[in-house]
Amino acid sequence: MVKAYGKIFGSLKPVFDGRSNLYTRDPLPIGNSREELEVTLPGEGKDRLFRWVAQVSLYGLEEALEGRTRQIPYEAILALDVVMRHLPSMSYTPVVVGKYGFGFHQSVRPSQWKMMLNIDVSATAFYKAQPVIEFMCEVLDIRDINEQRKPLTDSQRVKFTKEIKGLKIEITHCGAMRRKYRVCNVTRRPAQMQSFPLQLENGQTVECTVAKYFLDKYKMKLRYPHLPCLQVGQEHKHTYLPLEVCNIVAGQRCIKKLTDMQTSTMIKATARSVPDREREINNLVRRADFNNDEYVQEFGLTISNNMMEVRGRVLPPPKLQYGGRVALSADRWAG
Repeated sequence: MVKAYGKIFGSLKPVFDGRSNLYTRDPLPIGNSREELEVTLPGEGKDRLFRWVAQVSLYGLEEALEGRTRQIPYEAILALDVVMRHLPSMSYTPVVVGKYGFGFHQSVRPSQWKMMLNIDVSATAFYKAQPVIEFMCEVLDIRDINEQRKPLTDSQRVKFTKEIKGLKIEITHCGAMRRKYRVCNVTRRPAQMQSFPLQLENGQTVECTVAKYFLDKYKMKLRYPHLPCLQVGQEHKHTYLPLEVCNIVAGQRCIKKLTDMQTSTMIKATARSVPDREREINNLVRRADFNNDEYVQEFGLTISNNMMEVRGRVLPPPKLQYGGRVALSADRWAG
């Protein structure tokens, strides 16, 4: 968008939160006129419309940090957060070990006298990039797909739907064009029975099964016509894809609740001692090199490379009362 509308942005380097908000250091040279800018974001395949909304001032935040007001302007904190996240969000990708992605979490927080950058190592579960057929087998504990010669039972379909709904998949039957879709449902009927309205060249509309469509259109005879289809995109558009032409897109974070076993395994795989955690955080800050981040520089921010030191205190030992009152020592429990 900056390249397409160079006359408006000039030398400004805007930052984007990846969803709906874009910020620039200085006001755009559009005066009081209303400007609407259209851009197609990578991977979305559809136009996004951006319009000027408001001006964010850091004066109110400075007033709050200096104690002259109790009202904290959270819109200013949000803007600073976007500035700090912009380059890392474009530069970093998850480092996936098995099913776990390792990275870091950061956020901008106000303190009693200055703004702080809260940064910590983090780990989360990711979906493995694999064919949807393999994903289904893992979910349903099917050891060999060739042994699944019957349609899925209702309980199997419900379980599979719960796990795959909302995930992004990419198609494999159109050569190099790996178009991506988001799954909205799993069909009750198999591909050899699931039909949809197909418009012919003469304008006539006929009902066609998914299996027949793939045979006629792509000369592709489905290997698993007895399995259901994925319904993708918007439900009312009736876009159905056989499982065998779909792959799970890499880099998708698992937001569903993990099982107790998965949670336990993840804790064991990602646990760090306090010294190791401190060392990893310092390494992260050093690699991030915030002060040489062109977007951080654009907005006039500087970040210390050292952790903030705070004074700690040892809490007094608790007093327990059981029959008589007993004061515990500070370093051990009385047995």
